[in-house]
Amino acid sequence: MPVKKLTEEFLLSFSLLVKQDFGRVFLNILKWLFFSVMIGCIVGSASALFLVTLDWATNYRESHLWIISILPIAGLVIGLAYQYWGKEVVKGNNLLIEELQSPKKIIPLVMAPLIFAGTIITHLFGGSAGREGTAVQIGGAFADQFTKLFKLNPNDRKIILISGISAGFASVFGTPLAGAVFGLEVFVVGSLMYSAILPSFITAIIADYACKAWGVDHTHYSISAVPEMNTISLLLSMTAGILFGLTARSFSALNHSISNLFSIIKYPPLRPLFGGILLIAMIYLIDNTRFIGLGIPVISESFTKQEPYYTFAIKLFLTALTLGCGFKGGEVTPLFFIGATLGSFLSVFMPLPVGLLAGMGFVAVFSGAANTPLACIFMGVELFGTDSGVYIALACITAYLFSGHKGIYRSQMIGSPKHLFLKRHQFLR
Repeated sequence: MPVKKLTEEFLLSFSLLVKQDFGRVFLNILKWLFFSVMIGCIVGSASALFLVTLDWATNYRESHLWIISILPIAGLVIGLAYQYWGKEVVKGNNLLIEELQSPKKIIPLVMAPLIFAGTIITHLFGGSAGREGTAVQIGGAFADQFTKLFKLNPNDRKIILISGISAGFASVFGTPLAGAVFGLEVFVVGSLMYSAILPSFITAIIADYACKAWGVDHTHYSISAVPEMNTISLLLSMTAGILFGLTARSFSALNHSISNLFSIIKYPPLRPLFGGILLIAMIYLIDNTRFIGLGIPVISESFTKQEPYYTFAIKLFLTALTLGCGFKGGEVTPLFFIGATLGSFLSVFMPLPVGLLAGMGFVAVFSGAANTPLACIFMGVELFGTDSGVYIALACITAYLFSGHKGIYRSQMIGSPKHLFLKRHQFLR
């Protein structure tokens, strides 16, 4: 057969193959673009409503401090709501992670209103909690309804869930890149699901835009001074990262221990009732409200002044008690508080700017506790800029390594161990 004819047949076959592949890729992109727009708009709008309501609850509590005395009754109400309407979704974020690892059953839509109301009640009456868990659960619950509506296969369902998680995280913090990576990274330690990378990023960006389109703004932090990189400053960053990682490990262990302790009470609604009594006693002994709720004013303050050594420890214990006994909310903003105030305090001993150490701690403790170093590096760059990027990355990675195989999400599986001498394919403890 002449060479010319062979060449023509090869080019024709190659052209048809390219056209077929291009068509499949193009249709796949269109499909996920449709889902991303729908999920992003819904979850971003829900996050906007949640943030506005949360802001109202915080302001109302601070101007009516007597309301904190009702915290145990508020805990009982939350417990009863989950006992009679939300037993299937009481695992919260861990349920989403389990469904990502081994899809079984559509996430009940009741998860969204229950976690929304539970978190607002927790903050209104003085619990120490965050908001990430709420936004992620709302995102996951709404997104998974598309699985039922469009009869998606198990692999597409995983992508839908990841997109919902990414949308919730991105919109509640105003960090779309971190939100997208968080959704890809959170369910298996040391592994990313690259088949979900496009819808995850698109959904996160749209959700963030939708939230801001409602006029909702996010808290802004800044690192005023970043020193020139040298051997000493980089070693100091890694040393700080070790301390942030050990702190993250302590928080996770204490949170799980308190949860196990309260499980002795056989009737679940009574757990936040008794936990609320303990919280009131602690708030009374501390004699101020700096450590309850989100603690945003203290976080902002830690970027400009050195915080006392006990600030991060009090927040760590109050948050572990709040969530461990059964109140609702997230762990992430309290982890920001713990990390930022610890970093601020470390500036007493470390010759690095207080703002830089606070920023490093802000994301590094979260990195160690959630086992999501890449998402935290992206978050640090989005929040604080690229100038501090190397310091942020070192702190996040070191904290991730030194937090060990511990984490705030018990259902995370270990896809790739942090250290070669640790076993693979085990759950976090």
